[in-house]
Amino acid sequence: MVDTMAPLPSFIRPLRMTKRFARPAGRPPAADEAVLDAPDERLSPALVAAGRGEYAAAAGLLAATRAAAEWEHRDRYARHLSAFARSRPEWYEAWHAAAPDDPGVLLVAAQLAVDRVWSSPARAELLREVSPLITAAARADDRDPVPWRIALDHARGSRAGHRYFGELWEAAVRRAPHHYGCHVAALRYLAASWHGSHHECFDFADRAAQDAPADSLVQALPARAAFGYLTDGCGPAVPRARLDAAADRAIALSTRLPAADPGPAQARNKLLYVLIRLDRWEDARTQLRLIGPYATSFPWDRFTDDPLGLFLRLREHLETAGARPAPAGLLQAPPELLGGHGGHVRAADH
Repeated sequence: MVDTMAPLPSFIRPLRMTKRFARPAGRPPAADEAVLDAPDERLSPALVAAGRGEYAAAAGLLAATRAAAEWEHRDRYARHLSAFARSRPEWYEAWHAAAPDDPGVLLVAAQLAVDRVWSSPARAELLREVSPLITAAARADDRDPVPWRIALDHARGSRAGHRYFGELWEAAVRRAPHHYGCHVAALRYLAASWHGSHHECFDFADRAAQDAPADSLVQALPARAAFGYLTDGCGPAVPRARLDAAADRAIALSTRLPAADPGPAQARNKLLYVLIRLDRWEDARTQLRLIGPYATSFPWDRFTDDPLGLFLRLREHLETAGARPAPAGLLQAPPELLGGHGGHVRAADH
């Protein structure tokens, strides 16, 4: 199988707002509650204001992340704001009309344009039409890697060639060598280009994690590769030791991050899935405590239209079932919901 693959590109060679449990406004969720895709204390006021049609808080939030070079936060906030603008666009449209050259609104515009066409059967063609929006966001601040992460997602969705993707990758890492979003985009491009080539994905993820600081989210990239392998069901087998090493690296990162916090929640939810699949029950229960009430759509929406419900069922199982495996089928999507490479397809699946 490996012999028939195209040469690996240079960049990997060495060198949604959904339902929640209600709670009183302003009170953080209790440990026995669960919320889905909860915003953090900085994003929450911006979303509340956007719900009233006001954009100043969102503009101020993105301006603050830009001024402080908080690129991971900026990336996450841009995704949340884009998701909100898809269902409640009035505040975004007012912002764009009032300040069309604001780097924040240009960033949201680029993310929103990609999000809107991602699930279309004509995605590759439609994505080519939104390239100018990504270019405008990148030109608004030459330091910002987030437009380049969007460009990497755009290149994957439009089936760009390896040379072009490699050029985008080099531009992204010049701006932020350890930006997690850009690394995830590159990993997903690699997985899509060489379906089943999980060893190449692990090589890329392991190398990136080894080069990254101990508290960087890139430390969770091998676990992301493990998730891809465990949900893909094809390609040569990956040794169990490599899967465990990926999980161990993500566990070490998780212990360095704040507990019961929405910021690292997605990385921990993904790690929880990997640990369950590896039958590492005590480690899974530890991550469940660190997750607290903060469920995230990814990875659970790969298996169900009710990701919060699945998280709650898994939580109950871990809390009551000891070391017994999860019920058969609980972490598998019905055939009619599968798409692409064995996962549940979502509009924001990028």
